[in-house]
Amino acid sequence: NNEKINFIMISAILLAAGYGSRLLPLTSVTPKCLVPIHGRPLLDVWLERLTAAGIGPLLINTHYLPGQVEQFLSNSHYGPLVTVSHEAELLGTAGTLLNNIAFYGNCDGMLIHADNYCLADLSEFVACHKERPAGCVMTMLTYRANNPSHCGVVELNKENIVTGFYEKVVNPPGNLANGAIYILSAEFFHEMLLTTPCFDFSADVIPNLLGRIFTYETKETFIDIGTPESYDAANQLSNN
Repeated sequence: NNEKINFIMISAILLAAGYGSRLLPLTSVTPKCLVPIHGRPLLDVWLERLTAAGIGPLLINTHYLPGQVEQFLSNSHYGPLVTVSHEAELLGTAGTLLNNIAFYGNCDGMLIHADNYCLADLSEFVACHKERPAGCVMTMLTYRANNPSHCGVVELNKENIVTGFYEKVVNPPGNLANGAIYILSAEFFHEMLLTTPCFDFSADVIPNLLGRIFTYETKETFIDIGTPESYDAANQLSNN
């Protein structure tokens, strides 16, 4: 069943190590990346959509209930395409990136928070990144949030480049939110290797790159399933 995938030289790291504490009690027995959406583990949705777009190979970090993630991958026909990077102690989103930066092999690559239910056109996202303005070292996927005060909201200039970033603030200046899905350039990786160690991508990396982040806004379904309410909303959507 392992059909050959023709990758487009965009590797991806899926961040899947967190506890998902806001989804308790569901995540007391199931890691957040495996909670079911329409009966399918969320991670399965990601692997299907990424490989269908020719994105890979893939790396997934684990920490909480890692055995369940490994068992899922061993039973999945996507398993052979995935490298697992276990973290005995959580490294943080930026720390995981730095720890596995060699995985990208000096090529552009994706960094994905795998706890989002995202039906964006990933091929179009990659195409947008390839046409990014000069000087931009990454492209951020954005969406219109219903609850922007709970998100990282961005302000853009006329070229759709990030000029302001507001992480979970009261009364943010708009509702265009960071989807925490990025395509990072080889130049970005080179710069990351020269920086001091950092832990959180949103707090420690993005604020230092204002004016250098291009954006792609998806009009398709995008839901951060971090709360029981948003998780229920994802499962109530049409499965078409």
